[in-house]
Amino acid sequence: MRIGFVGTGTMGTPIAGCLAAAGHQLSVYDIRPDAMQALAAQGARLCESPRAAAAAAEIMFTSLPGPPELETAALDPDRGILAGLRAGAAFIDLTTNAPATIRRVAAACHERGVAFLDAPVSGRPPNMTVMVGGADGDFARCRALFDAIAKNVFHVGQSGAGCVAKLVTQYLGYTNFIAALEGMLIAAKAGIDLGILAQIVPVSAGQSRTFDGIPRAILTRSFASNGTLDIVAKDMDLAVSLAREVGAPGALGALASDVYKRAQAQGWGQQGFPTVARILEAMAGTELRDE
Repeated sequence: MRIGFVGTGTMGTPIAGCLAAAGHQLSVYDIRPDAMQALAAQGARLCESPRAAAAAAEIMFTSLPGPPELETAALDPDRGILAGLRAGAAFIDLTTNAPATIRRVAAACHERGVAFLDAPVSGRPPNMTVMVGGADGDFARCRALFDAIAKNVFHVGQSGAGCVAKLVTQYLGYTNFIAALEGMLIAAKAGIDLGILAQIVPVSAGQSRTFDGIPRAILTRSFASNGTLDIVAKDMDLAVSLAREVGAPGALGALASDVYKRAQAQGWGQQGFPTVARILEAMAGTELRDE
């Protein structure tokens, strides 16, 4: 199958690589030419614009940082994907996105006779999870492609449903991370050995996948993560905005989002998101260390 792929960064490159390994012909574009070289080595054709990547594509993928980047890549009248994508093609957006942006891009696709699926992902390919929103027939048509890049594939509902599911999972995970840090700081201020507490939590009521990264990333002071602070802050802002849009409570998420934004304001945006702990540590007047 002829596939166009725009956005060959940290997530896009391995996802596109899975599609290439499955035997599909790729035409790729990224705003940074050097970001396409790994896929060029796998036989992908390098393009000079999103429009060029879409011109021969039967299926178009995007994997971009956020809503503004998707709108530019998709809707630019001269260089955008929809300026090149032919009627009858399908457009799959893997970006963690805003529902309003999904609605605009989906409407533009439908006006041109192009199927649209919002399909944000969690984890790393080929073992990640993909959450798909779109028409049943469009999902069925693209199912084999999702199976090539992800272990867990969910058709959540109609257009926009995948986007909502992803934002809810981000809300849960990264709000929980702030709560876990606060709990550790309570323990530190009360004189508890954090190394022992880190063994207790996973076998008690406080257990969570989110907490499991704290001993590795925080107590060692590495603050390492696959996700940057900028990406997490963006996702949390989108999730809290979604709560407001649908009239759901989102007070805890709003507080957590504020902490991530404070860390961004310190210039730590390109560091691993666990560096947000330094904001709470400053407020508590203590550091989280396994000593």
